[in-house]
Amino acid sequence: MPLIIFSFSNFMSLSLILSLFLLPFSLSITDPFDVEALQVLYNALNSPNVLTGWKISDGDPCGESWKGITCEDSSVVSIELSGLGLNGTLGYLLSDLMSLRKLDLSDNKIHDIIPYQLPPNLTSMNLARNNLSGNLPYSFSAMTSLNYLNVSNNALSMTIGDIFQTLSDLGTLDLSFNSFSGDLPLSFASLSNISSLFLQNNQLTGSLVALVGLPLDTLNVAHNNFSGWIPHELSSIGNFIYDGNSFADGPAPPSPPSTSPPPSGSHSSHHRSESGSHDKAWGSSDEKTDDHKGLTTGAIVGIVLGSVLVTVLVLLALVFCIRKQNKKENGARTSSGSLPRGITNVTPQVQEQRVKSTAVVADLKPPPAENAMIGRLPIKSGSIRQMKSPITSTPYTVASLQSATNSFSQEFIIGEGSLGRVYKADFPNGKIMAIKKIDKSALSLQEEDNFLEAISNMSRLRHPNIVTLSGYCAEHGQRLLVYEHIGNGNLHDMLHFAEDSSKDLSWNARVRIALGTARALEYLHEVCLPSIVHRNFKSANILLDEELNPHLSDCGLAALTPSTERQVSTQMVGSFGYSAPEFALSGVYTVKSDVYSFGVVMLELLTSRKPLDSSRARSEQSLVRWATPQLHDIDALAKMVDPDLNGMYPAKSLSRFADIIALCVQPEPEFRPPMSEVVQALVRLVQRASMVKRRPSEESGYGHKTPDHESIDMSF
Repeated sequence: MPLIIFSFSNFMSLSLILSLFLLPFSLSITDPFDVEALQVLYNALNSPNVLTGWKISDGDPCGESWKGITCEDSSVVSIELSGLGLNGTLGYLLSDLMSLRKLDLSDNKIHDIIPYQLPPNLTSMNLARNNLSGNLPYSFSAMTSLNYLNVSNNALSMTIGDIFQTLSDLGTLDLSFNSFSGDLPLSFASLSNISSLFLQNNQLTGSLVALVGLPLDTLNVAHNNFSGWIPHELSSIGNFIYDGNSFADGPAPPSPPSTSPPPSGSHSSHHRSESGSHDKAWGSSDEKTDDHKGLTTGAIVGIVLGSVLVTVLVLLALVFCIRKQNKKENGARTSSGSLPRGITNVTPQVQEQRVKSTAVVADLKPPPAENAMIGRLPIKSGSIRQMKSPITSTPYTVASLQSATNSFSQEFIIGEGSLGRVYKADFPNGKIMAIKKIDKSALSLQEEDNFLEAISNMSRLRHPNIVTLSGYCAEHGQRLLVYEHIGNGNLHDMLHFAEDSSKDLSWNARVRIALGTARALEYLHEVCLPSIVHRNFKSANILLDEELNPHLSDCGLAALTPSTERQVSTQMVGSFGYSAPEFALSGVYTVKSDVYSFGVVMLELLTSRKPLDSSRARSEQSLVRWATPQLHDIDALAKMVDPDLNGMYPAKSLSRFADIIALCVQPEPEFRPPMSEVVQALVRLVQRASMVKRRPSEESGYGHKTPDHESIDMSF
């Protein structure tokens, strides 16, 4: 009996010890994707001490009660960090917080743009009173459960994008005290549950027609640049503030007969002017409803016959004018060599290609109907209609650009591409820009017509890793593009021509360059709708700033190149070392072709070899053919890597980098990963890679030791 008792006591002791040992593991309950997203946010906010409990690595937000974090089970459902003086950015991984419903970062000092990687299932988002700039990313349209959105008191600008088509649950929208401009988006009409809308203190223009029919209780449009009449349908809004605009005086024009009358029980408001004559001003008086009883039958018949006669005469005149105008248009189009308006033999393939080549939209999705942002769309008759979106970049005169480039002299040339030369421009105000002068020989007549359409679309692209189109010039037959100047050269020259520059590219710098350019392609492929194919992705188009941050150039220029695929093969791509196999075989170029080209650039970063190099042995002239069979051989991989790295790289990071390359350069496009998955894999490398010097005893092999935290779980 004592033996049994002793054994039981030992068992209980062992159980207690085991329980205490396992306790930390049992408490690590937070979803690992949520943990990683919060760590990226913490790092982007400069790891502030005020966020008690937060950690840059490891950690368990739900189990350790990180400040401001609320969890349900293993998922983070709320982040409330208002008024803590946080200074930094929002990072790039908020989209991984799949269960997050509330995000409140108001009353801080957060700056930079609102990232397009946003939590898709938010119901409440408050970013008010920060220093955010840029515009509203189109990814807001994916947040279909959003009920409350407040981005007031920031430095947001440009037009309010058409991002509200799917936000029917939105009840409160506050965009006030920013610098938004342009007309109200038509997608406001989709806000079927909106009760409070705050637009005051912006630079908005146009009319308030887009707000008609919304179930608003509160509307503030004060201190903007609105004009025209105030629609009488808005008279029922209980709290309506509209002072500080340029609205027309007097009653609004009557609604069409088919329009239902406004609600009779309109509420008074001290914010409306001339409240004493309110009913009359809004056109709701019902006096004199029986005045027609004084007319005789003969008078009525005379009025009707007269009206019919006038209508017939007007219609005949209108038909005559239209036919005359059509003859003029057809004659002008035929004489200029352009396609006639009535052409019907445009194939669907050509139309689809035209749409893809011109659809470059920073709002990330073209709005419907007449405000479509894409340049040319197929319609039933086979004719093609012109783009109507405004150009947001700055127009320049030829004289100002000639002055800034010394009449485009040779010493100002800093590059040359398939469409023309690039010049450095020094403006009198001290600003330095890059001017791309497009050769007329590179454009057909139709592409010249597309120039302004392409400019309108390209100027709306906004991404930190894409070179910004700042302006343009279309005077006197010239075609000039004005870009921000990135002054540290391009990746191709740094890797292959500068003797000492490649030595400055540490392993971590190379991975960061790959990540930045991957994000740029992800934006073009998966955020912009329709997807934008770059078509000319190569290391020479990756510009580097002083901190070696990458900036992808020539985004959207495919819209200006000849539309036939064989012309593209010689003028646009140019460097066949980057071209995907399917392009060489059939002329087909898709987003997966860009992925292949990205894999080639990653090979350049890995080896510092050119994609095609005739100076090497025949078996090594094609970088992809030479490198691909060796990417999974650790010994061969160690010999492939750029010798200028001097072994300063973590083994597992190098191996994972090679794994990504192998997937990107798959011969079959369907087996290549989308850029979003490439981005996620590279994010993990950036977070976990550290510099490890290979020991001399290990120079002959690839067995140098890597810290445990270098273990990377990468899968596509």
